[in-house]
Amino acid sequence: MKENDISYDIRGAAFKIHKALGPGLLESVYEAALSYELSEMGYDVKTQVGVPMFYNDIKFDIGFRLDILVNDLVIIEIKSVETIADVHYKQLLTYLKLTDKKLGILINFNSSNLKKSIRRVVNNL
Repeated sequence: MKENDISYDIRGAAFKIHKALGPGLLESVYEAALSYELSEMGYDVKTQVGVPMFYNDIKFDIGFRLDILVNDLVIIEIKSVETIADVHYKQLLTYLKLTDKKLGILINFNSSNLKKSIRRVVNNL
């Protein structure tokens, strides 16, 4: 599957979870539910994936963690905050660049309108 196909299924799973659980829970709750839903769809799902940072050809394992990685193609960054800030987009874009991935999905589950709280972030897609 391509990134856009995976993105479509991620959105569907996020809407299902938001309808069932509503806003206001911890990010870890949404991460567990979304990981479960995507696994049930047959996707290879990894959570809390460590991301090293390279600087001057030196590898630093400094604790960056992807919330969810789907089929080694799409990064999902989950938030449960009042408002998505510009730094959240930049964080996801940096993760995409560090991992050489093309598509990331930023989801803020702490919203009454989830449709407005899901954003695609692309890296040369």
